[in-house]
Amino acid sequence: MERRDFLKTSLAGAAGLAVTGTGLNAKNFAAVKGANDKIKVGIVGFSDRCRSSLIPSFQLYAKELGFEIVAVSDIWKRRRDEAEKFFMDKYQQKVKTFRNNEELYDSKMCDAVIISTADFQHATHLIEAMIAGCDAYVEKPFAETMDDGRRALTAVQAAGKIVQIGSQRRSAPNYQAAHDFIQSGKFGDITMVEMCWNVNQPGRWRRPELVAQCFEKDTDWKRFLCNRPYEEWDPRKYLEYRLFWPFSSGIPGQWMSHQIDTVHWFTGYNHPRSVAANGGVYCWKDGRRNFDTITAVFDYGEGDKGFQLVYSSRMHNSAGGVKELYFSNGGSLNLDTNEVNSEGGLEQWAADEMGMKANLLDTYTLPSIKVETSANTGSDPMTNLHMRNWMECVRSRKQPNAPVKAGYNHSIATIMCNAALRTGEKVTFDEASQEVMAGGKVFRY
Repeated sequence: MERRDFLKTSLAGAAGLAVTGTGLNAKNFAAVKGANDKIKVGIVGFSDRCRSSLIPSFQLYAKELGFEIVAVSDIWKRRRDEAEKFFMDKYQQKVKTFRNNEELYDSKMCDAVIISTADFQHATHLIEAMIAGCDAYVEKPFAETMDDGRRALTAVQAAGKIVQIGSQRRSAPNYQAAHDFIQSGKFGDITMVEMCWNVNQPGRWRRPELVAQCFEKDTDWKRFLCNRPYEEWDPRKYLEYRLFWPFSSGIPGQWMSHQIDTVHWFTGYNHPRSVAANGGVYCWKDGRRNFDTITAVFDYGEGDKGFQLVYSSRMHNSAGGVKELYFSNGGSLNLDTNEVNSEGGLEQWAADEMGMKANLLDTYTLPSIKVETSANTGSDPMTNLHMRNWMECVRSRKQPNAPVKAGYNHSIATIMCNAALRTGEKVTFDEASQEVMAGGKVFRY
């Protein structure tokens, strides 16, 4: 099949991606570059996140590791013009711009791509990269529907390319130390997890000035909609997509996807057993479809072993900030203070009542790393480390810190949460069909 025809076939309908049987496997893709050859990289989506964080992180190591950004694909003319100026002004570098990904991949300029497009487009754009034979760094959330997630997972597995999911906690030394400590058994069984992400920002995910300057004639609205149901042109949905389902789940896909990924990583569980959740738009009455406040309760485990996770997030009061707390019978692991201690552990006076011994963890300090969470965008040490890990793995062909299955698994959890929020039902996951079930029905749009 011609690549263009295959792409149309593979992305059509909900039947899934027909990669197997087409000859698309690792042997058919371009050979790995030699040690002295530069890896040529394309940017898919010249977003704020990309220009302020991903590109600067990439450029930190580009010369040392032999990488170069050579192209930018963006369907909005303004972004293409901005990309040309950005690279020339900041890096004295000329890049070629393309109106869409089809043009980018037809040029055969790139060995790898960095994908930073709208939440709901990540899976589709990753599939395109796999078909083109490119390694990829793709921002989270990996997918906002199970259909998208399954198709993208299949594409990556068939292609055999190096894919890093933008779950940068996996490259941070404090999270790696926490993972190792829990896996060692020294922490004991996790019995409870509490997580929150709170900000007070009326402008979070809003771009009113830019919205007023965005016109349909300058972009490609149909390409933007990708595989979502058709809606009339709306510059708010184009630029403020995080506020509008089904273009984004909002809080679950944006913030919870980072934090829930650590739960899967630390414990080895792929997804929750069930989720119940509630939420609403309680403060920012600006026409958004996604909630500004949510609370969700997750059940994790197998058989009679497991734990509960309570997740809350609000966008109208920042008290509490961003927290990730793990509890065992012997104490707590706090990824805000980067400390394991005996807080809340079983003290001797309480143990005496049942003829037991006290269970109190020794204090253990995790490596410290500062993460910026208060701004809309911004580079941080985690992103730097995560980008370097991907670049090194493109060279070595080893699996990166956040492989594709990590993205698939965090998507199961965020989709389950979104389903619970939107249906009011207790949500489960069907292993056989790999579908999220709400009230006995498969969750769709």
